[in-house]
Amino acid sequence: MLSFVETIKEGGRKGRLIVVVAGIGLLIAVIYQLATRLNLNTAYSVGEIIDSLHGVEVYYNGGVNNVEERNTSEDGYNLGLRYQCVEFVKRYYYERFGHRMPDTFGHARDFFDLTVQHGSVNTKRGLLQFHNQGNTPPNIGDIVVYSSSLFNPYGHVAIVSMVDIENATLEIIQQNAGPFSPSRERYPLIFMPSGQWYVENNRILGWLRKE
Repeated sequence: MLSFVETIKEGGRKGRLIVVVAGIGLLIAVIYQLATRLNLNTAYSVGEIIDSLHGVEVYYNGGVNNVEERNTSEDGYNLGLRYQCVEFVKRYYYERFGHRMPDTFGHARDFFDLTVQHGSVNTKRGLLQFHNQGNTPPNIGDIVVYSSSLFNPYGHVAIVSMVDIENATLEIIQQNAGPFSPSRERYPLIFMPSGQWYVENNRILGWLRKE
């Protein structure tokens, strides 16, 4: 059994260890934030067109945390911060469908409302919402919403660019995937015996669709 003095010393050692660990964690976070604001891929310039879907361009943003000025339509509709993932999907829906989201702000993860039932209207976005592993498969043009992660607390959004039921494959197109990441990715699209559709990516919450 530790004496009172030994207990105090042990508590002091634990306290110093906690401070050191917290300091290291803070330093890693600061380095990550700084590094992800830089364009580490000199093959592209920030603002360069790297892809498009239905005539709506995808722009290169360099580091995922690089922030440019806000983009608005000619009539003042807020499209989001230039070259971020949210700006692309809102611009796609505005240019292709003439759609304006009732709530024009929010991070990518906020596009999916967990309180909205499968197939019901997400009133903040003015779109139908479908859960991943529900009975409705994604369609081309749907907005795919990803949850946040350890190094990405804001989540992510993308547009479905291809659905191949026969080969059980889904393709998405995205903006601000990172300096060395492609603008398009593919995932297995699984039809389960229960009649549910599952896009095999544990961060995909579901998809939104113009009614």
